[in-house]
Amino acid sequence: MASRRIEDLSPFMQEKAKRMLQLCQVAEIDYLIYCTWRSRGEQAYLYRIGRELPGKIVTNAKAGESKHNYENFPGLPASEAWDGVPLIKGKPLWSLYIMDTTNRRVIHPIWEKVIEIGHEVGLKSGMDFKGKFKESAHFENPNV
Repeated sequence: MASRRIEDLSPFMQEKAKRMLQLCQVAEIDYLIYCTWRSRGEQAYLYRIGRELPGKIVTNAKAGESKHNYENFPGLPASEAWDGVPLIKGKPLWSLYIMDTTNRRVIHPIWEKVIEIGHEVGLKSGMDFKGKFKESAHFENPNV
């Protein structure tokens, strides 16, 4: 099972996570980091979804390619990424988009702020990924 422990992040990412949580609190956004480190086996399973298993593709990273799989030493987590989601009244806001008053699909203002805060603390957002696959919940160390 994937970890949600801040301690399973690298020291660099632990500092960024704490700062992100502080800035979200200042912005009155309840934010949950729900995945820090995950094993290569879990990553391999996620990669199979939408390819060999039913569902939509959820990752383009194979086992060992994800920044969630980083380790200090074999088996000692030091993830360089996390997945997080804003909460509204305790419930995750999974949907990135809403319809505006002119019936156009736009990014939800809370997600916009979360992504802005992630950039402010010096992280790369999954929304910055090149190509069609974007991942709003993902933040990673841009230096690794």
